[in-house]
Amino acid sequence: MTPPIAPYRTRFALCSGILAIALGTFAMPTPSAPTRPIAAKVLVIGHRGASALRPEHTLASYAVAIRDGADFVEPDLVATKDGVLVVRHENEIGGTTDVAAHPEFAARRTTKTIDGQSIGGWFTEDFTLAELKTLRARERLPDVRGASARYDGQFAVPTFEEMIEFVAAEASARGRVIGIIPEIKHATYFRSIGLPLEDKVLATLAAHAYTRAAPVEIQSFEIGNLKYLRSRLGRHSSNVRLLQLMEDAAERPADEPGMTYGQMMTPAGLAVVAGYADAIGPSTRSIIPLAADGRLAAPTSLVRDAHAAGLEVHPYTFRPENRFLAQEFRNEAGADARNESGSLAEIRRYLATGIDAFFTDDPALGRKAVDTP
Repeated sequence: MTPPIAPYRTRFALCSGILAIALGTFAMPTPSAPTRPIAAKVLVIGHRGASALRPEHTLASYAVAIRDGADFVEPDLVATKDGVLVVRHENEIGGTTDVAAHPEFAARRTTKTIDGQSIGGWFTEDFTLAELKTLRARERLPDVRGASARYDGQFAVPTFEEMIEFVAAEASARGRVIGIIPEIKHATYFRSIGLPLEDKVLATLAAHAYTRAAPVEIQSFEIGNLKYLRSRLGRHSSNVRLLQLMEDAAERPADEPGMTYGQMMTPAGLAVVAGYADAIGPSTRSIIPLAADGRLAAPTSLVRDAHAAGLEVHPYTFRPENRFLAQEFRNEAGADARNESGSLAEIRRYLATGIDAFFTDDPALGRKAVDTP
């Protein structure tokens, strides 16, 4: 039986007016009073699953995230040589698999330019799915997350279809809806090598009964592919929504190098985004930046401005180790130490700004922050 999705459909309508995007240098919005979420409930998103606890983007990572109460789980999507969507944070897999230990693949190490950056390693598009299935996942941050690194070598690289089937089975077993929030990675690059991702994503979603009904939110740091998806989905898709991800203010989308994310975060820019997306995904520090001493400064007006444009705000990423926390939330246990109380306190500071959802590497802490403020 398909879990109900009505609670996830209650959203404010998007503003109808579309303004021209402002050009020029981005100025950080002025501090604003706290606002309230516009979403029906604040959602906890398992970032790459429960990536603080298991190697990211493995079925084991998703299992822990779901067990720990994530409302959504996130697969990042890239393509294989034979055009299959697989779940990896990047198409470069040297840091998240044991490919370097496979002598049969040594000659495939190469250097490529992706989104303007020169990157060396092994790339999914140079492997068939059958070849990728011979690899095993490993922890991206072994020095920080040694407990997760103990699971190195135990899990395969899942396909998007396998991930959907796993989430559907978990939803059925647990009797609750679990959303899927896929991110399309390096869309312009994959299109340039003859492996466009967007239609594959839509076809995969349409092929599974679960994703024809359960809440889905497709993300991208690029703009053109989200506009294309909007044209395919229509304005009021029953269960699929779109999330415009945003990097730091000075960074630029790979497919729109003449524009900065800072320009997109202005009221005029947000009005344009609202024409094709349902939500924005800025970094947490775009909402409450760090002061010179590493402590949280005053909130910007980004949440308020996005809500005024009819956009929800789903920031990334809360992580439980001291090194990732603002200074006032750290303890004396060391940079790599897990700090649950500090992480909870930081998440709650951001919840007070009115965010509608958030990405976290540790969904259990996210769930606790939302449910026991």
